[in-house]
Amino acid sequence: MTSLFQILMLLLGIAKVFIFAHFIMSWLISFQVLNIRQPLVSQIWYGLNRLLDPVYNPIRRILPSMGGLDLAPLVALVVIYILEIILRNNVALFY
Repeated sequence: MTSLFQILMLLLGIAKVFIFAHFIMSWLISFQVLNIRQPLVSQIWYGLNRLLDPVYNPIRRILPSMGGLDLAPLVALVVIYILEIILRNNVALFY
């Protein structure tokens, strides 16, 4: 059962990395540091969008419109941190 806990923590860590990468990349594209017309940037950007849109869309439906500010990644990160806290506080159940 310890391995199940470790696998869940690993998956949550990977999800955090993808969300951070998407967040940073969106800022770099907005400030024109990265060009979406470059093939590698385009592939990474659209891949991250396809991967994270199923996570962000339900959050975006619940959150009110904030103009150009998207709070869905922040809410997703908070939920991931909450899940990590719950898992760590209940780690005894995995042994």
